[in-house]
Amino acid sequence: MEKKPLYHFHPGERILSVGTNGCNLSCQFCQNWAISQKDSPSEEITPDGIIALAARYNTRFIAYTYNEPFIWYEYVLDSAKAAKKQGFTNVLVTNGYVNPEPLKELLPYISAMNIDIKSINNNFYRRLCKAKLEPVFETARIARGKTHIEITNLVITGENDKTGEFEEMAGWIADNLGRDTPLHFSAYFPSYKLDNPPTHTETLLKAYQIARKYLHFVYLGNVTGVKEGRDTICYKCGAKLIERMGYQIKTDSLMAGGKCKHCGSENNIKL
Repeated sequence: MEKKPLYHFHPGERILSVGTNGCNLSCQFCQNWAISQKDSPSEEITPDGIIALAARYNTRFIAYTYNEPFIWYEYVLDSAKAAKKQGFTNVLVTNGYVNPEPLKELLPYISAMNIDIKSINNNFYRRLCKAKLEPVFETARIARGKTHIEITNLVITGENDKTGEFEEMAGWIADNLGRDTPLHFSAYFPSYKLDNPPTHTETLLKAYQIARKYLHFVYLGNVTGVKEGRDTICYKCGAKLIERMGYQIKTDSLMAGGKCKHCGSENNIKL
C-alpha cells in the first residue's frame, strides 16, 4: 500500500496494481513516460480476471494506477463495481483530471485516492502538462468526505520548488481538504523531455518544514537517508504510530480503528 503512496490507508497491506497505456496529460517531466506516452507490452484481462488475480495473491485490495485510470474510465468503473460487490477494496492513483459527473459516478466504489497535484500554479500546468489546475482542485474538493484522500506533489528543481509554492500548496490542502490530509513530497529525477537537475534533499526538507505548519502529516518520497517525513507521528502527543523501514512497517502504537494508543487521538488512519 505504501508504494501508491498511501500511508494512512490500511498500512502494510498488499495490493494488486493494474494499469494500461496512455494519459490525458502531456507532462514533460513524466516519471512513467514509457507507459503514459508510449505503448508498453500489456495483456487483456477482464474485471472478473482482476478479482480472481487479487484472490490468488491473497489480497482484498485493488489499485488502478501507473498510467492515468480516468482514460480507461469505463473499465475502471466496471471493475470497481464488480470488485466492491465481491468484498474487495478499490484504490485510485490519479492526476485528478476528470469531469465532475463521471467522478461522482465512480466515487461510491472507491475507498481511497492518491491525487497528484503537480503544482499550485496554473501556468505550470499549461506550460509543462498542457492542462489546467482547476479541474484537479475540483476533483479533490468533490472527493473530500466520500473517500480517503492523500496528495502527492513531485518537487521539480527550478519549476515548483519555491518556498511560496510550498506554503500555498499546504495552505490550500488544509483549507479545502483538512489539516489531517497526508501530503507526500516526492523527489524528481530527469525523465522524458525535462532534464532539470534532480531534486535536492535540502529542498525536500524545506518543503517538509513549511508544510508541517499547515498539515498534521507530511511525508518525503523517492529519497534515501532522511528520517524526516518517513514515520507517522501522532499529531497530538508525538508518539510514533507507524515506523517505516523501506516498505516494512511497525504499528505497535496503533489501537484498533487507527487511534493512538498513548493519547487516544484520531490520526486519519484507516485500518
